[in-house]
Amino acid sequence: MALSMQRIPLAKMACEETGMGVVEDKVIKNNFACEYILNKYRYTKTCGIMSQDRPNGNTVLAEPLGVVAAIIPTTNPTSTAIFKILLCLKTRNGIFLSPHPRAKKCTCYTAELCLRAAVAAGAPANIVGWIDEPSVALSQRLMAHKHVSLILATGGPSMVKAAYQSGNPAIGVGAGNCPSVIDETADVEMAVASVITSKTFDNGMICASEQTIVVVDAVYDQVQQELRKRGCHICTPEEKKKLAAVILLPSKTPNPKVVGQSAAKILEMAGVKSHRDTRVIIAECTTPGEPFSLEKLCPSLGMFRVASFHDAVDTAVACLEHVGLGHTAALYTHPQNTDRIDHFAHKVPTGRILVNCPSAQGGIGDIYNFCLAPSLTLGCGSWGGNAVSENLGPRHLLNYKTVAERRENMLWLQQPKRVYFKYGCTHTALTSELRGKKRALIVTDKPLHDLGFSQRIQQSLKSVGVESEVFYDVEPDPSFDTVFAGLKAIRLFQPDVIIALGGGSPMDAAKIMWLFYEFPDYEGKLDQLCARFLDIRKRIYQLPTNASRKAQLICIPTSSGTGSEVTPFAVITDKKDQVKYPITDYALTPDMAICDPQLTLTMPRSMVSATGLDVLTHAIESYVSTLATPFTMSYSKQAIEMTCKYLERSYVNGGKDQEARENMHYAATIAGIAFANAFLGVCHSVAHKLGSAFHIPHGIANAIMLPHVILYNSSTAPTKYAPCPQYTHAMSQERYCEIADLIGVGQGKKPTEKVMALAQHIDTMKTALNVPLSIQAWGVPEGQFLAKLDELAELAFDDQCTGTNPRYPLIAEIKELLLDGYYGTLGKRTLNTLDHTFVDPSA
Repeated sequence: MALSMQRIPLAKMACEETGMGVVEDKVIKNNFACEYILNKYRYTKTCGIMSQDRPNGNTVLAEPLGVVAAIIPTTNPTSTAIFKILLCLKTRNGIFLSPHPRAKKCTCYTAELCLRAAVAAGAPANIVGWIDEPSVALSQRLMAHKHVSLILATGGPSMVKAAYQSGNPAIGVGAGNCPSVIDETADVEMAVASVITSKTFDNGMICASEQTIVVVDAVYDQVQQELRKRGCHICTPEEKKKLAAVILLPSKTPNPKVVGQSAAKILEMAGVKSHRDTRVIIAECTTPGEPFSLEKLCPSLGMFRVASFHDAVDTAVACLEHVGLGHTAALYTHPQNTDRIDHFAHKVPTGRILVNCPSAQGGIGDIYNFCLAPSLTLGCGSWGGNAVSENLGPRHLLNYKTVAERRENMLWLQQPKRVYFKYGCTHTALTSELRGKKRALIVTDKPLHDLGFSQRIQQSLKSVGVESEVFYDVEPDPSFDTVFAGLKAIRLFQPDVIIALGGGSPMDAAKIMWLFYEFPDYEGKLDQLCARFLDIRKRIYQLPTNASRKAQLICIPTSSGTGSEVTPFAVITDKKDQVKYPITDYALTPDMAICDPQLTLTMPRSMVSATGLDVLTHAIESYVSTLATPFTMSYSKQAIEMTCKYLERSYVNGGKDQEARENMHYAATIAGIAFANAFLGVCHSVAHKLGSAFHIPHGIANAIMLPHVILYNSSTAPTKYAPCPQYTHAMSQERYCEIADLIGVGQGKKPTEKVMALAQHIDTMKTALNVPLSIQAWGVPEGQFLAKLDELAELAFDDQCTGTNPRYPLIAEIKELLLDGYYGTLGKRTLNTLDHTFVDPSA
């Protein structure tokens, strides 16, 4: 209020001292700096807690920056001072002003008035300071002072540049050169009146004021006539030449002698005769970059004639490219021309784009529009070499503290909508589910087809009127070539049901065939499909989740291992580089799974051992995973217990032991549900790469590596912790001990001994199942293995399964694991990881 009461004396002082501007307009600027700023920010919170979200553990607090150094221009010496001081007081910052030498009296007096009023209201005694006898050297010393937290630099390009080079944070402004486009649909009277209102305000010294008008040919004569009618002087070519020499310096910057002077005075200085009441000087232009198309800071304008709206926009952009990038541009058009407004907004590189507004008053905000914050410091963004591209406000003068409390993201338990299980359930499940379906394509492998498995499925389908075909060319470790061959068959047959019948290979292949059938666009995006992610919810490449489906996906496992019938995983091999790619997304989860133990009775022993040990690895890795939850761990424990109880029986007794085969089949699916939600670990990462490089069956590769991984993961002082919020500390050792207790090994022993007993028990199981204890024993030549060792370690590190391993591995550590696995040296390289304390050698 104290400053508002002094708005007229301050305006008079500014005009008298600087010899620039219009008293009456400076009164408005002073009042704007007081009234509009107060009105806008009166109730704005600028200290303490700004926002708080307790459930998500987030609190944002605001604190002042410290001391702000404010450079005050000669063009707005009182209003800009008021504006900056009020912002600093609102944000609890101290402020020290550096006035322009030609406006020091009015600026210092304004600062003194502000200080008195602030102290009277309870502010600290020296909250506002200023330089009494300003100079360039003192301004530079102020900007570089070690106690200055921020510089607000309003002034010429050299001063703004000095602020940015001072070594302290700075917010500066760029040069203005506002082009205003008037198209053929504009209200010409309103457009011309707005331009004159803006350009004559304080004799054109507001940096947002128009510098050129770009007029479409259809209304050019009308606009020119309206300008003459409203008191503007249209220059002849000779007058234009004379005025250009007066208005701009040879450097093409505004001549200080004409800045803020009246049009009549400038015409007189150039020796051009005109009416003493001339309001604006207009010079017709043809080329962006010529003098009248540049910033002039006086009541003069360049005027372009263009053929069309799009030409007008291009001309406006060209003018800005000479000077004024990032500042302000204006468009006069019919309000319903949203397409033109949008085109102008997208094309023109400025921070403020005004529509049907006088640009001076429109640019400073809150008068002709309500979206721009009221401000007398207008940022120009990176276009103009500034830190901000908006109107400066209190939020730019605060430091923000964000308090982020530890929180765990939402977890889940996802599986197929229906899982059918019981001996001989296949026929009933298919016939009850598929009534009303028309065509089903069965994806399987040739051995199963030759054994008549697919024909039995076809008979069930036929009984409910479902036509069927069989694609039986899926090989072990299916490739993308196989996927595309099956996709061709699917597209020819156009099924509304796809049935995957077999082990992991047919099910994995069928999932990707189904994906490409449903969403053909994804067929050419293999790199994106195979891309790794840290969090499945935040992956760079998202698979579709919409409900519009061409075909239902049903998985019927005939082996007891992969669990693919209930998981969102598919492992496909790229034959070109012989690399297995685990593709993971819940979009790949089948709609239905049928777990019929009857289909496993003829499994050969070699398959029983490999798939059974795969189940055990799934269950153990999901139990110790960083994403393991009470939900998934219950499935993991059940699968571990069932596998340890029934696997050897299933192997030794074969299909005669229906109980063992049935329980192993269920264990595979139960483990699948566990790792579908908790994921796996580095054992699988290594197994994927061993399978690709040396064609070791996946279950065998897992079985060989599992004891070594258990010992490696058991460290209570790992080199790296896995970055996972719910994994609070290294807890894999205690979880391995829980597994040991569950299956009755290592009873009464210390934790490290229990873990070793668990690893040894798994080796004992492998021996009973006739599975080798090392990669070397499997038959991989040493030279071949060592030649690929470094590559295998790096590929395993980048495998999708590595991210949820409880110990985040280094590549060198994976290399050691591989060497242990190759030579079968259980504990030789990893035994030291079992030490539960870390001893500092310097202690």
